[in-house]
Amino acid sequence: QVQLVESGGGLVQAGGSLRLSCAASGNFFSIDVMGWYRQAPGKQRELVARITRGSSTNYADSVKGRFTISRDNAKNTVYLQMNSLKPEDTAVYYCNVDRVRTSGKYLEVWGQGTLVTVSS
Repeated sequence: QVQLVESGGGLVQAGGSLRLSCAASGNFFSIDVMGWYRQAPGKQRELVARITRGSSTNYADSVKGRFTISRDNAKNTVYLQMNSLKPEDTAVYYCNVDRVRTSGKYLEVWGQGTLVTVSS
């Protein structure tokens, strides 16, 4: 089993910053990909950013230059630093870990989500 604990969401004014964290724990050997997705009201869930174990990253065009994803492999934790936030960034942000290597098989796991609200 793999558990994800997210933190860092909240209410912020436009132009402000927030940092999301997601820590993975449980019985696994390694995590290949860690990322963040978001879902705004009435919209589909979309990729925000993800990072591989080797630190290769990719971002949604809408957040490039404003958000930075990073990870600490020793702590099995992924971070999302969000700067210059806009009201359109308001959404529930979900942590995702993919290709989690366990003794049996590879897993994909989702966090419970953390709400980010950006006021104008």
